[in-house]
Amino acid sequence: MSTIKLLLAEDDELLASLLNFRLKKGGFDVAICTDGKKIKEYLKDNTPDIIVSDIMMPYFSGLEITDYVRNTLKLDIPIIILSSAGNEENILNAFKLGANDFLSKPVSPAELILRLKKELTNKVI
Repeated sequence: MSTIKLLLAEDDELLASLLNFRLKKGGFDVAICTDGKKIKEYLKDNTPDIIVSDIMMPYFSGLEITDYVRNTLKLDIPIIILSSAGNEENILNAFKLGANDFLSKPVSPAELILRLKKELTNKVI
């Protein structure tokens, strides 16, 4: 299997750095975007195999990005949402907008990798 391109949308630099390290060790080719504008710019020229996005980010939230990917770009890329604001409304909205999975922070990198592999197994690349 070729390297899996993963877009990590996370504005917490420490968490992004930790996840980046673990994901690269797990065999993923990681691109990090720290705000919603950078995500939209990245998606103009790149199509990742999977997206991991925080909900609370500058400019556009993870929910707005999910909506953008599903309804504007019409892409069926698996999206996993991360949030410390794991309230029921956010979780339900994430799924309504087309997110495939939801993880509450603090995130276990091992669990994230397991869920990524599950989503990628469900989707033939």
